[in-house]
Amino acid sequence: MENIVILGSTGSVGKQALEVISSYPDRFKVFGIAAKDNVTDLKIQIKKFNPELVSVHNKKAIDALSPYVKKIYFGEEGLIKLASHPRADVILICTSGTVAFPALFAAISNKKKIIQANKETIIMGGEIINKELRQRNMSIIPIDSEHSAIFQCLKGEKMDNVKKIILTCSGGPFKNYSFQDLEMVTKKEALSHPVWQMGPKISIDSATLMNKGFEIIEAHCLFNMPLDKIDVVIHPEGIIHSMVEFNDGTIKAILGAPNMKNPIEYALFHPDRGNGVVPSINLPKLGKISFFTPDTEKFPCLEIARGALKSGGTAPAALVFADEIAVEKFLNGEIRFLDIPKIIKKAIDKHDKIMNPTIEDILDLEKKIKGLF
Repeated sequence: MENIVILGSTGSVGKQALEVISSYPDRFKVFGIAAKDNVTDLKIQIKKFNPELVSVHNKKAIDALSPYVKKIYFGEEGLIKLASHPRADVILICTSGTVAFPALFAAISNKKKIIQANKETIIMGGEIINKELRQRNMSIIPIDSEHSAIFQCLKGEKMDNVKKIILTCSGGPFKNYSFQDLEMVTKKEALSHPVWQMGPKISIDSATLMNKGFEIIEAHCLFNMPLDKIDVVIHPEGIIHSMVEFNDGTIKAILGAPNMKNPIEYALFHPDRGNGVVPSINLPKLGKISFFTPDTEKFPCLEIARGALKSGGTAPAALVFADEIAVEKFLNGEIRFLDIPKIIKKAIDKHDKIMNPTIEDILDLEKKIKGLF
């Protein structure tokens, strides 16, 4: 029996992780869960899974939950305590944004099995994270569907034989929109992803293609792949989750339904596989699949992300913090959709970049980026 901790249990990925875990009651136990302030969903999860530890973002939520669980933590320190608990075997990081950055380092320091859905933490501190992982002979198992696919495609392969990584992208809800159309898009339209069911932050990132820009940097960090060996193709059907092309021209791909449960199950059982919690796709019924080149003029966030990775130092972290600010402003109705990449680029260009930053430098950067706006 493995003790599982889920950071971000009330989000879309966290809920799907709990569904997968519930299919294997003899293999996994939900030992701890952490969420922001969704008390209603937390109560349901606590009653169903009976975790020993719970953490919330705001201390005020503790009173509402204390009748249901023995031990409740709060804030950043709560995430760290759950991620480093001696009895926790597996840490699933499913939070959105940057809140779990210190908790990730706590999990690494305590040599936990780390399963990562969160992109931002990897992007913010990729070099530091990789250094910490190498010192402990550890790795992170990604459950972002694209990076899970790449992770699986690279199994048993020599990295010298890899020509490039190909990240697939649904194109979001606006792939066929003109510039004029994009000037008028609403929050409701931007949140309506045609393929995936996701939370608001990642839905907006998908609409701007910043999500794919993040994934370029994440692939670089996770697989030590140079930027010029990472491509992106639009694949509207969302069936091929990503591909790896080898020097001999062979392309290896992972196909599956657009559902996070498959990569979650793979990561939980790695290096083995589970029995399958999602039906496999029906290939004859699927029909055709298609690929297109992304339009980086309409969706400049892709190139902004590439530029941040080339720039190095704190530029990728600035990208993450600025995107959080811009997306929040759009969701609050303060800016238009097309203003999002402008704000992000401004923050990257204007911030005082630090090469070879420390963890403290990266954490301090958030306040500095906010100060620009």
